[in-house]
Amino acid sequence: MSIPPFVLALRERVGHDMLWLPGATAVVLCEDGPRPRVLLVRRADTGEWTPVTGIVDPGEDPAVAAVREVREEADVVAVAERLAQVSVIGPVVYDNGDRSQYLDLTFRCRWVSGDPFPADGENTDARWWDLDDLPAMSPSMTSRLQAALPARGEAEFVA
Repeated sequence: MSIPPFVLALRERVGHDMLWLPGATAVVLCEDGPRPRVLLVRRADTGEWTPVTGIVDPGEDPAVAAVREVREEADVVAVAERLAQVSVIGPVVYDNGDRSQYLDLTFRCRWVSGDPFPADGENTDARWWDLDDLPAMSPSMTSRLQAALPARGEAEFVA
């Protein structure tokens, strides 16, 4: 997985110690057909299907980060419509011993253009899924997706 330069710089100072990082999840919905579809990517590191996720860069608006990650990872243009969920993810221990915990901000996003494909090497597949025919996902990813569905209007705070 691609590690942002600012995280690499922090790791030079703190080694494998816990980092608290802001993350963004983009649940991109395409409603141009008879049934809404959601964009999912298959992660290269775990093989799991997920919405697009990423780290918010210093000074970057989290909604902008979500949209940027969609463009970078799936070559799809999207617009963030609303904050859907706020949650804490982790702690996560990576294979190299790095430890992180994430404040995740999940956004419901609307597809604007583009046909998904794994654009940056972080994923092995990217495609649209019918909401009634989703692949297996972790409870955390399922929760993020459910929070962003059209029937929900307000942000959900996960304790």
